[in-house]
Amino acid sequence: MTASVSGKKKASPQVAFWKIRDNHGYLYILPWLIGFAVLQFYPFIASLFYSFTDYTVTNTPSFIGLENYIKLFTTDPEFWNSLKVTLLYTIYTVPCKLAVALFVAVFLNRSIVGINLIRTLYYIPSLFGGSVAISLLWRVMFMDEGIINSLLGTFGLPMVQWLGSTSTALPTICMLEIWQFGSSMVMFLAALKQVPQSLYEAAAIDGASKAACFFKITIPSITPIIFFTTIMQTISALQNFTSAFVITNGGPLKSTYVLGLKLYRDGFGFFKMGYASATSWVIFVLIMAVTLLLFRSSSAWVYYEDEGQF
Repeated sequence: MTASVSGKKKASPQVAFWKIRDNHGYLYILPWLIGFAVLQFYPFIASLFYSFTDYTVTNTPSFIGLENYIKLFTTDPEFWNSLKVTLLYTIYTVPCKLAVALFVAVFLNRSIVGINLIRTLYYIPSLFGGSVAISLLWRVMFMDEGIINSLLGTFGLPMVQWLGSTSTALPTICMLEIWQFGSSMVMFLAALKQVPQSLYEAAAIDGASKAACFFKITIPSITPIIFFTTIMQTISALQNFTSAFVITNGGPLKSTYVLGLKLYRDGFGFFKMGYASATSWVIFVLIMAVTLLLFRSSSAWVYYEDEGQF
């Protein structure tokens, strides 16, 4: 009895030491936790509350229920136009960006002189991200007197109103997003290097062509990365704001008036914070719906080696 009691007394300091040591971890992540709570979690919850209120910054929020959402879906024609533009922007940019990134990654997946420098040059555009400076440069390049039309004139081709026509304005800002394919390219390049060479060797013995190897071996082997990049790029495209705001400001005739720009105009242009919060939650639900749809479809086309199936 005495031995057991003394044994417990000897073990308790060690247990206490480990508890203190475990709690130190929370101290290290405390700055992040505070930043997350103040800058992300609280605004997230607050925007949900404001979406059910009439709030214009200068007045006290008054609860109005679903009125903001009803107005969005029934009496606000700008909402449906913005939703259409946002979906078109996503449909244009995501597949094209991933296709270009995969093509470049396949090209760079070889051992040639200066390949590391070439890879760096292709990745540089993504370092700038969706910055305002790059968007301004894009606007200058594609204006009526810009360098793109000057090059077309050099070859005797007619000038194009890249930013002044409803048929070309949206594709023009889409090209900016597609041009920044570097991050997806790096992930594809890493995935390509993980494909077992034995599969290609076996296919070569069977007489398979390069095209067959690409579609039957390469693509299935990197589908997890394709799936991941598709989700990330889709989420980014549905939240687009900078390029539409800086390059075209939603024009011409609101052909580039994405939901992110509408949210900004309602909230910071007309100070309808409650109405803007409702728009933000519509964007959030849209992103969740598209993401869940992609996850549901993944079982039909994403191949995981450990599962051995699509």
